[in-house]
Amino acid sequence: GAAGVDRRTVLRSVGVLSGLALVGVGALVWARRSTTAAVETVRTALRLPKATDPAAPLPAGAAPDVPGLEPAVTPNDDFYRIDVAVSVPAISTDDWRLRIEGRVDRPLELTWAQLLSRPSIERRITLCCVSNPVGGSLVGTATWQGVRLTDLLDEVGVHDDASLVVGRSDDGFTAGFPRELLRDGRDAMVAYAMNGEPLPVEHGFPARLVVPGLYGYVSATKWLTGIRLTTIEDDTPYWVRREWLADGRIESAARIDVPRDSDVVPPGEAVIAGRAWRQHVGVGTVQVSVDGGPWRDAQLADSLGVDAWRLWSLRWTATDGPHQLRVRMLDATGAAQSEEVRDVFPGASSGLHTITVTVAG
Repeated sequence: GAAGVDRRTVLRSVGVLSGLALVGVGALVWARRSTTAAVETVRTALRLPKATDPAAPLPAGAAPDVPGLEPAVTPNDDFYRIDVAVSVPAISTDDWRLRIEGRVDRPLELTWAQLLSRPSIERRITLCCVSNPVGGSLVGTATWQGVRLTDLLDEVGVHDDASLVVGRSDDGFTAGFPRELLRDGRDAMVAYAMNGEPLPVEHGFPARLVVPGLYGYVSATKWLTGIRLTTIEDDTPYWVRREWLADGRIESAARIDVPRDSDVVPPGEAVIAGRAWRQHVGVGTVQVSVDGGPWRDAQLADSLGVDAWRLWSLRWTATDGPHQLRVRMLDATGAAQSEEVRDVFPGASSGLHTITVTVAG
């Protein structure tokens, strides 16, 4: 994903609405709704194959029992959405094709039926938008199913000089990432299912790219119709042309979800809880500091896998008055989350999520 404010700027600059008469706007909206409705009818009737390599069962201890804490797996309706689509592409599975081309020996074109006939993997993967502020909500975890990307690339025979993998959306959007990042076994896929159902239209139906450990703006192409093996000199992706960094690897982050900033908390035994993520590396330790005091280790919930966030909780004796709560994470290698305060542009925010609560009876 890329910054929401940038998306709004794009919409304003295009002038989609300002140049249309009122009757024209009504006709445009009606046409879009009827087309989307037709695709939605097809989507809900689809039957997906069982994953050849399914995800492990959801651990019983994936989420601590804390009132107000959102679940470990994000429901489709609650999953964040950031894109540059003026209107959501409504693509029929009958018409859809995926073409893999560029610096390859054997270009490949797949129909929807051909994609679904291939061996598939199912994984819980956390996606995060590069424009997510510290403590923000532009992050979510879903169970994705699709065809492993490296299987497709092996089939087409990628040339040694192809250093960039670029996904192309039906609406012309492109996102690209270094091909070398696929060499460490991460479960990148052409995904067609999200939490056990066909991708919702707004999340990329019929197919999208999912690449663990990379921000969406370099990897998460929705409404996918093409994959091109190329170089950044020949095919500079959409957001990189707009001066966002080409290296889109996700950094360590931790967030306090309970209590919320500015909440009033009753005195006595309380729980601080949230989630932390370092996709494709894993969460090692989460620590909380109260009022600048010593860092205390939180209890980690059961892991959803190396490519997904991990929930955590810490018991706290809340005493009267205002209190500052701060969280940090050490990843599975022991590397500490950066405390440097940095804005989202040009390559992700950083800093420790810090909130203030008032304890009062």
